[in-house]
Amino acid sequence: MKTDVLPIDNPIRMHAAVQKAVALLDQGAVIALPTETVYGLAADAMNTDAVKSIYAIKGRPATNPLIVHVAGRSMLAGCVPSWPEVAERFLRAFWPGPLTLVLPKAAGISSQITAGLDSVALRWPLHPFMQRVIETLGRPVAAPSANLANQLSPTSAAQVLAQLKGRIPLIVDGGSASVGIESTVLDLCGEYPVVLRPGMIHLESLRAVDPNTTPRQATQGDGPGASAEAACKSPGLHQKHYAPSAPMRVIRWNASESLARFPARFHANAHKTCVLCHEHLPDPACFLRVSVIPSDPEAYARALYAELYACDRLHPELILVESVPDTHPWDGIRDRLYRASSA
Repeated sequence: MKTDVLPIDNPIRMHAAVQKAVALLDQGAVIALPTETVYGLAADAMNTDAVKSIYAIKGRPATNPLIVHVAGRSMLAGCVPSWPEVAERFLRAFWPGPLTLVLPKAAGISSQITAGLDSVALRWPLHPFMQRVIETLGRPVAAPSANLANQLSPTSAAQVLAQLKGRIPLIVDGGSASVGIESTVLDLCGEYPVVLRPGMIHLESLRAVDPNTTPRQATQGDGPGASAEAACKSPGLHQKHYAPSAPMRVIRWNASESLARFPARFHANAHKTCVLCHEHLPDPACFLRVSVIPSDPEAYARALYAELYACDRLHPELILVESVPDTHPWDGIRDRLYRASSA
């Protein structure tokens, strides 16, 4: 299959890309589209065969549900049987944007999307191109990240092409994602809102809308000991996820330490090791690559996956990442680093 890459860097190209994307979606195709979080692998959410194709293309486990993307309130009626007051408060505060809400699903939502659960994950994306495509199609779009299962989520069209060339007919190039990691997922099916997957809309911001919002309890961990229900409720709960090809470890060091001694602990040569840091800079001459990421969480999130992609292209024996602060604005980033380094 030939994979076309269409830029949308001017109004004429934007219009042409919208028309081609909608035509392909209407035919049941699966395509890659830009969103503000990461690039999404999109299909018509009301076409069960197209939704099945997402799983086949990604090699995605059938137990991992998809997020349904809408453009406006009018599409919600076909996705959920009712829209509770608590959902309305979060909608007003954060939609369109990088927040996914989990609610009881309507009968018209396929169990293929929800991994057999009675709940559906919904998001109204902020990216203007994604909004225009959904509006023009006139139906919701199912869209996980546009990558192979468990690999790094793409934040640029080039990263999508590297993984999915020949598997899909179209990639729309909308530049670099402005958020950089996947959305926060908030479960509204129970008595209180529960954060299933942290993201850049963090717990303190969510509690400003509803003080009862709590993080997901993970006393059993996210690995084999976790319940099947917990593993399936939201995308991104598998223990190993968002991972580069090279082994990765998250560690803490300070300016007085010789970071070159750390690779030996993991049976790797320093000269075949890549380092991602944000506070303490090691000697670049000792390592294959040293990436300095900004030390505020928003800028760090935008840079993270791109830097991990750049490291992976060098085929290192190991990627060492400096640990990040243990505060709520960093929750989503810590989650991604944990899952990427969990092997």
